[in-house]
Amino acid sequence: MSTISSSRLYGSIQLRRNRGLAGLYLVVAAFLVLYALLFPGILSIGGFSKFTQNWFPLALVTMAQALLMLNGGITLAIGPLVSLGAVIAATTMQGALDVPGGILAVALAGLSIGAVIGAIVTYLRLPAIIVTLAGSFIIGGVALILLPRPGGFIPDWLSTVLAGHTPVAFLLLVVILVLWKVFLATPLGLGIYAAGDNPVGAFRSGVSVERVKVAAFALSGLLATLTGLFVAAQTGSGDPVIGTPFTLNSIAAAVLGGVGFLGGKGTMRGAICGSLLLSVMINVMFFLGFPPVAQYVAQGLIIVGAVAVPELLGQRRARR
Repeated sequence: MSTISSSRLYGSIQLRRNRGLAGLYLVVAAFLVLYALLFPGILSIGGFSKFTQNWFPLALVTMAQALLMLNGGITLAIGPLVSLGAVIAATTMQGALDVPGGILAVALAGLSIGAVIGAIVTYLRLPAIIVTLAGSFIIGGVALILLPRPGGFIPDWLSTVLAGHTPVAFLLLVVILVLWKVFLATPLGLGIYAAGDNPVGAFRSGVSVERVKVAAFALSGLLATLTGLFVAAQTGSGDPVIGTPFTLNSIAAAVLGGVGFLGGKGTMRGAICGSLLLSVMINVMFFLGFPPVAQYVAQGLIIVGAVAVPELLGQRRARR
């Protein structure tokens, strides 16, 4: 295949992946402007740092969810994995393991649990939604066994570094996105999109679909437990149920970002934008004085609209 034809093929793929993102970017920009008008403090270093610290956990779990959705799967174990990561961090960072050992324990737990769930889904041919639902109960139970109530130990200096008055969370997110771009250039990264879009075609092209799916679950678990580590640093302790809201929020943010449930549709930057939109939207509604019940209703309506509008436009284009 010539260089010109390869460039055209890559360009057409990128165009298809980015379809609809322009509208998303405009909506996010509009909400950011409104948020800045309601809360001018966000334009300061301290305000920006606090905002990104609140957004960062949602961005990470959205990446964890989108990673599986791009591969044609989904997980309901995100929240319990976040809680488990927070608990492991809070119970291992005092003593022989210290902070490096605690971080390693959190990472290994996420990778191994994600890999086990992925292997069960892949090799036993069981529905991901059922396996991850069962897994969420087991993981949540383990978190409660390790730490029955909020507590544990997180070093003050770690909380200051990750959740202080500097935009470290934003810098970490930039680094993670750069690593994602590098990962996409590898056969495994390309295989995640290919296996999600067309598993049969990917298999015939030499992609190990099973290996790709297990790897996607392992990386998703890693991102989820690392989110728990960051949340523990934010709060200064571990909480065995702190991750509960992240499961549905991760799905909502990914869908807002244009990631499809059937695999191969969407981009990680779209998912990140979806998490930013959801985070800003919640803050804007808070500053506008929306009661909590109205916030939930508004979020639901916006998410339904984000899913329905592209589908209706696609059906309209198909009828032409």
